[in-house]
Amino acid sequence: MTSVDDAQSPNGVAPVGGHAAAGEFDQERAEAAVRELLIAVGEDPDRQGLLRTPTRVANAYREMFAGLYTEPDEVLATVFDEGHQELVLVKDIPMYSTCEHHLVAFRGVAHVGYIPGESGQVTGLSKLARVVDLYAKRPQVQERLTSQIADALVRRLNPRGVIVVIEAEHLCMAMRGIRKPGATTTTSAVRGLFKTSAVSRGEALDLITR
Repeated sequence: MTSVDDAQSPNGVAPVGGHAAAGEFDQERAEAAVRELLIAVGEDPDRQGLLRTPTRVANAYREMFAGLYTEPDEVLATVFDEGHQELVLVKDIPMYSTCEHHLVAFRGVAHVGYIPGESGQVTGLSKLARVVDLYAKRPQVQERLTSQIADALVRRLNPRGVIVVIEAEHLCMAMRGIRKPGATTTTSAVRGLFKTSAVSRGEALDLITR
């Protein structure tokens, strides 16, 4: 799939009524856009049930795309000297993201594993889940999301190997277009030892699929 370069955005949310700088969330503009969309589909944004919909949707999008306003890699900055030399694997991390082609959700689980570098440094287990969450909170395609998570671990942890597997259902396939609910897409990214050693890769995949 064709992808665009990731925007490296500063932290920040524009105040209501203010104009957001590039890379910040513009609440006022988002609300106006939702209102225009309601009109475009033939709805009346001034009817009782929709009066606060633009605000609610804007707030939801700010949360859904929170990964645009931070640097996900930073959560991996904390490491511990444990002298651990074997596989560390966190399975079944719940994952919610938004397809950038239709702005419809895709959801599933991520499995993230790595073999520490020679120093034996490890990061907190919750940090692995957090980096998944932050990269997922961007307009995404699953293939790129999988690679971004793997590359973040390589950059920050300098491990001997990294493996990331994501399994997800895409609502753009389930609720529109081909309409095939229940279809699951699996993507993987392997780096270092998991790429060069079939034995190490097989061990990790066996643990993931158990």
